[in-house]
Amino acid sequence: MNDSAPSPTDLLSVGDVSRRTGVSVSALHFYEREGLISATRTSGGQRRYARHVIRRVSVIQVAKRMGISLSEVADVFADLPPDRMPGKTDWRRISERWRGRLEARRQEIERMENELVECIGCGCVSLRSCRVLNPDDELGADGAGPRLLPEIPTD
Repeated sequence: MNDSAPSPTDLLSVGDVSRRTGVSVSALHFYEREGLISATRTSGGQRRYARHVIRRVSVIQVAKRMGISLSEVADVFADLPPDRMPGKTDWRRISERWRGRLEARRQEIERMENELVECIGCGCVSLRSCRVLNPDDELGADGAGPRLLPEIPTD
């Protein structure tokens, strides 16, 4: 038995990756099918993952928490080296690429919060300035679904 510390090039089983990342085995299989991570196979057909897959899975989990789709993750992973641990420069590129998207999302949430405050504060007593009111179903011709009316000029 080898008592030395594991090498960064050691391969991990799917169970090892699952335990290290907290991601289910079925999710790891899904990520592999989607091309987000890759594995080699043993002669017995068992999956083996390079250690750097742990970092990729961690980035996937963070992206999911931030509302970044798996297709967007796949786009940035396509630029990463598949056979080694991505470096600081690689991760900086990912961060910069997602920063603008996250900022736009933050601004959209802020806009929705402001509209919600206006709507709650309105109490629908100001029908002249209410942006949610849809008299005579003005927007019905645009199809189903909620939307805000354009700004109503106040006199």
